[in-house]
Amino acid sequence: MLLKKRKRESAEINGSSMADIAFLLLIFFLVTTTINVDTGIGLVLPPPLEDDQEPPPIKERNLMNILVNAEGRVLMDDEPKQLNEVKASLIEFIKNPTNDPDLAETPELAIVSIKTQRATPYKIYVDMLDEVMGAYKDLRDEASRANYGVPFSSLQDESPQQEQIQDMYPKKISIAEGGDS
Repeated sequence: MLLKKRKRESAEINGSSMADIAFLLLIFFLVTTTINVDTGIGLVLPPPLEDDQEPPPIKERNLMNILVNAEGRVLMDDEPKQLNEVKASLIEFIKNPTNDPDLAETPELAIVSIKTQRATPYKIYVDMLDEVMGAYKDLRDEASRANYGVPFSSLQDESPQQEQIQDMYPKKISIAEGGDS
């Protein structure tokens, strides 16, 4: 007697719910993933002048001209500086502790003008802005510690103390592109 071998059915994995699982995983990862949004460089711009309004006159001594050229070199009032010297030079310019006639009359009148060329390396530009902002941060921290015994960042937002320190050392920064020269 010959026995016929039965053909076994091959084992299969039921794939009907795979699409549902993949869809749920996709939704889960989309909901739980955070996407970093590049916010750029945060600066507060002054209000625009009226059409018939002339810009206010600026004394040359109250203006610190900073040029960052295409090679990444820094010139402060036509004097070459290293990037790590910028903060100290700015603090001296703004405070003018020795009443030097070549430095700003008062911190309230000091203006920092940053000019770049089109080919200026972006990293150098951002580092320059960091140095300028760091100078103002150090000046405000120093004034806050002297007046209130705490760093400027510890003062409550929009408090009279914070506004007083901001009025002592207002950030007057002009940013422009100087051209291709």
